Amino acid sequence: MRKILVLFAHPKYEHSYANHALIQSIENLENVQIRDLYELYPDFNVNIQEEQENLFEYDVIVWQHPFYWYSCPPLLKQWLDLVLEFGWAYGPGGVYLKGKYIFNAITTGGSPEVYSQEGKNRYTISEFLRPFEQTANLCGMHYLPYFHFGGTHKATESDLLQKRKEYHDLILHLRDSQLITLEAGPQIN
Repeated sequence: MRKILVLFAHPKYEHSYANHALIQSIENLENVQIRDLYELYPDFNVNIQEEQENLFEYDVIVWQHPFYWYSCPPLLKQWLDLVLEFGWAYGPGGVYLKGKYIFNAITTGGSPEVYSQEGKNRYTISEFLRPFEQTANLCGMHYLPYFHFGGTHKATESDLLQKRKEYHDLILHLRDSQLITLEAGPQIN
């Protein structure tokens, strides 16, 4: 059974029914830890050593966040900049994340259709997430396809329940399956 770490970053979590639904679907699962970065570091003063030590024991890491201005909220970016140090996460001697699995679990107010060449945003979510993919590659990690809950501004109770189930099932699959394939990974739109 793999251990999963969810690095959750949402500066207005109290207003996000979509992220509440996703977090609630996995919060009591065995071998799954959720670290709410805004709760831990409201002053943005990330404890680098604690975060690095915490990463050692997990096989799968999830960057869960709303998709803010085509990227992540600022505290998650701060976490990336500080924790993934040269000589620790990448570069000479930077082998501590090598072989781990990682992916983004994101929410967007816009529907999946607006994230296409023909859509309002002109690019796909995969294209917008390239910096995360490259970060994973630089650190020797296996970057898995993303999980996306789109159209949250118009989501119905039925949509919330469906995405909640999909996320729960995905996390269970990543925790319990014998093999994780990169090509046919957990991408769910």
